[in-house]
Amino acid sequence: MVDKIKALRLKAPFGLDNIQVAELDDPGQPGPGEVRVRIKASSLNYHDYGVATGNMKPEDGRIPMSDGAGVVEAVGEGVEEFAVGDHVVSTFFPQWQQGVARVADFTATPGDGIDGYAREVVVRPTNYFTHQPRNYTHAESATLTTAGLTAWRALVVDGNIKPGNSVLVLGSGGVSVFACQLAKSLGATVFATSSSDAKLERYKTLGADHLINYKKDPEWGKTVRKLTGGRGVDHVVEVGGPGTLPQSINAVAIGGHIALIGVLTGAEGEVPTAKLMAKQARLQGLIVGSCEHQKDMVRALDANGVKPVVDKSFALEELADAFRYEEAGKHFGKICLKFPN
Repeated sequence: MVDKIKALRLKAPFGLDNIQVAELDDPGQPGPGEVRVRIKASSLNYHDYGVATGNMKPEDGRIPMSDGAGVVEAVGEGVEEFAVGDHVVSTFFPQWQQGVARVADFTATPGDGIDGYAREVVVRPTNYFTHQPRNYTHAESATLTTAGLTAWRALVVDGNIKPGNSVLVLGSGGVSVFACQLAKSLGATVFATSSSDAKLERYKTLGADHLINYKKDPEWGKTVRKLTGGRGVDHVVEVGGPGTLPQSINAVAIGGHIALIGVLTGAEGEVPTAKLMAKQARLQGLIVGSCEHQKDMVRALDANGVKPVVDKSFALEELADAFRYEEAGKHFGKICLKFPN
């Protein structure tokens, strides 16, 4: 008799009430070039929410969640980079190993185009994982696949951040909070915005230098320029999209860098192109990063000791409740799933 494992499936017509617990056949032992990983944790992203609610148009029965961290239980023939007992974390674009971006969709992304990590065990090729940072919990490691690597690419890979630079982060989601932590570890001055004074106080504990409540100060781009003596910031981690981009362009320095990451305020909108041109700023879109980027990030985290902020954890079968918590905007940093096994 084949052993069973617990998993979650998304059932049409989708939505949080249609996330179902299922039993799947155990995937068995890995083949050549593969590893068997027992998943211990996952973390929630806006992308996962879009899949679960049907906005990303997943296949019926899709296993959600792009982030997964766990322990290697077995390795297949020819595998040298991992050993039984290693702690590993999933990669967002398994086929993008290195070099410039070669992907523009999510057809090969776990939890979207293919089944993800809302399950107890997976067998996958080795390029689906990297090692976790040392001294990280599985939950902390699970935040790196999407949010952590996005912040890393925005500031380090694309932004080429330097000590003494200034960074503006928007809101208090996983990417923004991790970007604040990374920026401070790299010697930058950080400006943080939120609609919550309580969350701004939490940013203060992470070392953020300037705090702005964007509800009380809708012209926060002008405020950032004033706080920088009219210069503006070197980097903006732009997660809002069309609703916030005009203010981000106001806030950025001449010749600065805006990393366009999110579309929380919508997929389309007006862009003040004349102002962007006058600023001679670089507006660069990005989607997470490559496996090589992730390996570089893990080495850096081993060296600098930065750890992500995990706001709250839920059990695997409580995924719908976790998404509702995310939906309500109550979190600061990351929301995680912890598996019982």
